[in-house]
Amino acid sequence: MSHNIPENLKYTKEHEWTLIEGDTVTIGITDFAQSSLGDIVFVELPEEGASLEINSAFGVVESIKSVSDLYSPLSGEVLQANGDLEGAPEMLNTDPYQNWIVKIRMTNTEELDQLMTPSAYLEHCNSLN
Repeated sequence: MSHNIPENLKYTKEHEWTLIEGDTVTIGITDFAQSSLGDIVFVELPEEGASLEINSAFGVVESIKSVSDLYSPLSGEVLQANGDLEGAPEMLNTDPYQNWIVKIRMTNTEELDQLMTPSAYLEHCNSLN
């Protein structure tokens, strides 16, 4: 099974991607996640200004097959949630790397060490097949 794993991102074991630009981090779900979930029918987003703790649930992605919590890959404050997803959650299936879920201001840069490189994430995905 081939996986689309962009080289410019960092990843989590929970199949979320992060794009780090200074202290702003954009978070979404990976291609592996959307294909495992199947057709996504609902996304629950956090409120702007909400405080997120690393590894804590901040939202939900619901598909025709299952309901999955979204876990924050880093601690920080929600700057923006992608409200477009509320009306069109299937955008996460169409292009999971263009259709981000949330942008946060990271509050602890030491947590970046816990994110996976693209090659480490590929190994993780392959170990699940």
